[in-house]
Amino acid sequence: MRSPLTAETTTRRILFSFVRSFAALALVLVMGTVGYRVIGGPQYSWMDCFYMTFITIATIGFGEIVDLSHSPGGRLFTIFVALSGIGVSTYIMSTVVAYLVEGRISDILWRRRMEKNIRKLAQHYIMCGIGRVGRNVANELAATRRSCVVIDENMQNIETYLERHPDTFYILGDACDDDVLAKAHIDTAVGVFAVTGDDSKNLLITITAKQLNPALRVVARCHEVRNIEKIRKAGADAIVSPDFTGGLRMASAMIRPHVVSFLDEMLKSETNLRVEEIVVPSGFPDTHVAELKLRGKDYILLAVREKDHWRFNPADDEIVRPGNTLVVMTTPGGRAQLEKTVGWI
Repeated sequence: MRSPLTAETTTRRILFSFVRSFAALALVLVMGTVGYRVIGGPQYSWMDCFYMTFITIATIGFGEIVDLSHSPGGRLFTIFVALSGIGVSTYIMSTVVAYLVEGRISDILWRRRMEKNIRKLAQHYIMCGIGRVGRNVANELAATRRSCVVIDENMQNIETYLERHPDTFYILGDACDDDVLAKAHIDTAVGVFAVTGDDSKNLLITITAKQLNPALRVVARCHEVRNIEKIRKAGADAIVSPDFTGGLRMASAMIRPHVVSFLDEMLKSETNLRVEEIVVPSGFPDTHVAELKLRGKDYILLAVREKDHWRFNPADDEIVRPGNTLVVMTTPGGRAQLEKTVGWI
């Protein structure tokens, strides 16, 4: 299926063609009815004249309702009405055929173009399920400029998300299927979100994803807290229970309201300010924090994680080594600059 914008443009154009063609047909019918009334005289009713026009356009072949045996001009008028009607009818039929054929061809071309673009992706995320929870996750990925492929069995769920993000890559299918995940290029993906509304399906997605690409990170949604350990054993790197985290969020809103307000404002900021983490790749030379220049308007260094040890608000003379994780507050543009600095891009 095409994106809503492409489909809407095509539909409007086809609809305009339909309106134009039916307006032309109505004009021919009105013109023919009035013409036969003038030629035949008042002894013929308006219905007789309309019927004469209709059978002429339709080439049904009935006898003349309005007698034109003594009116050469009337017969020339009939020829004109017939040619006009046949032309308009042919145009209507061609519009119908164009709508059917062009819509199908456009869908095929759109799908092929999207599949080609998906094949070019690397270090992207795969969203398995685009319901209420999935849409919020995908919105965050879009806000932080991270590539994403959406998979869902329900086209209506996909269309709901495409209304706001028409350029999103998507696949209609079951994310538990190896072939569907392969189409999303799970071999080059960096992470998978298993966020369907079914815990058993999220568990199966986790198992399948880890089998196809053991190196990627899987974050799974779990509705029932009792299923968390099962999904963890299946290979999920992180498990989120909306009910559990929602309860913690409500408690935080009560006992630390300003912290919660700060995080909310950060997420709603027009600059898309976020707390991000960047892993220093192997081959990066040992570098002092001061040399990275991480204390500016584009990013603020909050902490450095080295194995199981945290260094909060590290001093300028502390050393950043390969394998360290930098926790920074930054914008998507700042994150990209920092990734370039440490050699990710």
